[in-house]
Amino acid sequence: MAAVTVRNLPEETHRALKLRAAEHGRSTEAEIREILEEAIRPKNRLKIGSELAAFGRRFGGLDLEIDHDRTPAEPAEFE
Repeated sequence: MAAVTVRNLPEETHRALKLRAAEHGRSTEAEIREILEEAIRPKNRLKIGSELAAFGRRFGGLDLEIDHDRTPAEPAEFE
């Protein structure tokens, strides 16, 4: 998993993060992860797969029978 270092964080911001973390019963580090996660991937974001599935259900869905080719892939040759 990646690590990020934030330099020159104002002391006031650090104190506010620590307070917010305590209010949520988390460590400061866990609180920062939660803030970043929510900023980048909000819970109410549009999930295209879910939307397409809901669209299909509204119109009765589709009956697809897909046969998957199970033969192993051959390695590429670069000559």
